[in-house]
Amino acid sequence: MLPTMTLPNAQEMDQMRYAICAAIVAGAFAMGSPVDAGAQESGLLAVGEMAPDFALPGATRFGVLDEPVTLSDYSGETVVLAFFFRVRTRG
Repeated sequence: MLPTMTLPNAQEMDQMRYAICAAIVAGAFAMGSPVDAGAQESGLLAVGEMAPDFALPGATRFGVLDEPVTLSDYSGETVVLAFFFRVRTRG
């Protein structure tokens, strides 16, 4: 005989949401304070510093691009990198 599974009620859902939010806030605090001028020694970029050039495979909604996209392609423009967790995967 298979065990039956019950769905959580509204109070249990609220408790789970609270626990998840608390974990996210705690994780944000655990990550530390913003990067300061001492970032130079750690290899991180300081705020306002120019990013080094790099290349990544580009993609659109139609598929992967033939040529990689480099940061220098957008010199002088504002660039926003967006990383999507598990996009186009079976996960």
